[in-house]
Amino acid sequence: MDSGIVLLIFLAVLTAWAINWAARRMRLKKIGYAGIIIVFVLTMIALYGQTVGSR
Repeated sequence: MDSGIVLLIFLAVLTAWAINWAARRMRLKKIGYAGIIIVFVLTMIALYGQTVGSR
């Protein structure tokens, strides 16, 4: 289970960097930026819950 949490944190940091880079390129407003973050967080929680629930 610890490796899953470490991977989740790594993916979160990598995605945060990518979203910041893309947001600067596309000049996203705060609402668009927040929408992307919310969708990603919900997706990662669903994937993590699915893997934990299948054990």
